[in-house]
Order: sequence, then C-alpha cells, then structure tokens
Amino acid sequence: MSEFRRACASEFGPDYAPILLRDHWLASLAGTANEALERGVAPRHVWEALCVDLNVPVGRRHGRGLPDPRDR
Repeated sequence: MSEFRRACASEFGPDYAPILLRDHWLASLAGTANEALERGVAPRHVWEALCVDLNVPVGRRHGRGLPDPRDR
C-alpha cells in the first residue's frame, strides 16, 4: 500500500493525489480508488486502473524513478 501511495503522490502530486483517490470515478472498478481499496481490490489493480483512465504513459506506470520490471 505504501508503494501505491508513493506512486500516486509522485505521478499526480502530493496535494492532488488524495483528492483524485477520493473523488475520481473509475468505471472499470465501479467506484473511486479509495472505495475499491476498501473493498479489497489489490493496490496494483487500482494503480493500473488509474493509469489507464488518466492516460499515464506506459513508461511511468511503474512509478517515477523505478525501473520497468520487463527490462530485467
């Protein structure tokens, strides 16, 4: 969960990320990111849904400054 929060703050900004997680509706998860997490959806799935919905480039979907695991 801490990696998820760090990735959100890094990608969307520390001030906007909490608002986004609380208010942005993710149709693929039938709710907000916070609601999905409360229902037990894995943070990785929530992160992927956010990235797709908000058009985060594939190169940044692993968190800023983190290597793409496919490059190993």
